[in-house]
Amino acid sequence: MIDAYSILWSDLAALKRRWPRYLVTTLISPILYLVAFGWGLGKGIDVNGTSYLEFVIPGIIALTAMNASFNGAGTRLNVDRLYFKSFDECLMAPISQYSLLLGKALIGGVRGLISSVAFLILALIIAPAMHVSLPFMLGLLLCCLTFAFLGVLVALLARSHEDMATFGSLILMPMVFLGGTFFSVSQLPAGLKLVLYTLPLTHASLFLRAAALDQPLPWISFFVLLGFFGAFLLGGIRALKKISI
Repeated sequence: MIDAYSILWSDLAALKRRWPRYLVTTLISPILYLVAFGWGLGKGIDVNGTSYLEFVIPGIIALTAMNASFNGAGTRLNVDRLYFKSFDECLMAPISQYSLLLGKALIGGVRGLISSVAFLILALIIAPAMHVSLPFMLGLLLCCLTFAFLGVLVALLARSHEDMATFGSLILMPMVFLGGTFFSVSQLPAGLKLVLYTLPLTHASLFLRAAALDQPLPWISFFVLLGFFGAFLLGGIRALKKISI
């Protein structure tokens, strides 16, 4: 952990200098989603016995965690590796590959938590009936770490900056609108529902929504998300070993 913190420290120092600008930038999209869907299209609509505004806020929190964590870890690593070439220096450092991978992923997790908690504070002002419990925070932390490790994995596999943009367009963008963020997956046909349950954001949205609305927790979704976390972690380790050879 000490070695991982050594890798994380430089990213934290950069974040400390620019955190107000970073916070404003990352909050623009979720606030726009909240205005457009929560107050705009969803006004006067109830979903499963709750107002659409309260329904959509946990999904937007999961969405914010995904974007901030993935970009916070993946985009920065992609630039360091392909543009500045500074990642080569990290590979030559006398630390284990596991510490290097963890340090690069943790900055994404930190950025995701900062953005998500900031939006959560705003959401509690708008919808004070939401429950922020220990399971909710555990689910949010797992969501941030899962997508942070996904960002690291994609950045290690990317051969150009365009590869990161392509992944965002083909994978992340569909998850934004199909991952149960703005609608209930339970209302969809069985075939489509099966496809959407293969997306990690779907399980993050389901778990955070149940925790926030004080509903029975779908622990299956939590463990599925934990499985995604493990898969991205192992994939990152293999990709890092391949680069180090």
